[in-house]
Amino acid sequence: MTLIPFLEYASVIVFAITGALVASRAQLDLVGFAFIACLTAVGGGTVRDLLLDRNPIFWIAQPAYLGAAAAAAVVTFFTAHLLESRLRTLIWLDSLALSVAVAAGAAIAISLDQGPTITILMSIVTGCMGGLMRDVVVGDVPVVLKQGELYVTAAFAGAATTVLLDAYLPSIPYSLIIGAAVTWILRAGSIQFGWNLPVYKSAPPKS
Repeated sequence: MTLIPFLEYASVIVFAITGALVASRAQLDLVGFAFIACLTAVGGGTVRDLLLDRNPIFWIAQPAYLGAAAAAAVVTFFTAHLLESRLRTLIWLDSLALSVAVAAGAAIAISLDQGPTITILMSIVTGCMGGLMRDVVVGDVPVVLKQGELYVTAAFAGAATTVLLDAYLPSIPYSLIIGAAVTWILRAGSIQFGWNLPVYKSAPPKS
């Protein structure tokens, strides 16, 4: 398996598990599990491929991606109750999925000879859109919009690191690995230590 399919499969499977865990918290049936898992797993990559005019879209070219997402949903359906904290597991798995998906998005954009700006944007789209769709469909506040959360910011930093390293150290595996690590470290720091961005607070008008 080459690098890009490996990253795609990894992000699809982990994002699918997060989608299934969200479905478990919403107490959906098995079909609901599969739907939310597949939406989460391929949502970001689908938007990316549409924007890049990448034809066919990755999961249409290789339906096994959907099979992997559905399989992850089924396994989660029968095992989610074993987890001590599904929310905590969801949050940490989502951070892992984000970092892998950002790397996948960067790898695909680079392989299509996109410039730095588009590569960064496609990395963010790949990492963030699936989770955004998942949260909107189940009625949760999207994690990308939660106050001060380092989510899109973490994706941006990881993607920018990848682009910078690719420009000066053109060895794709290393630039992608380091970029993914930067994404995960920032997201993990936000989860564990409360790293966040300043939040706007309105002040009363001066008299």
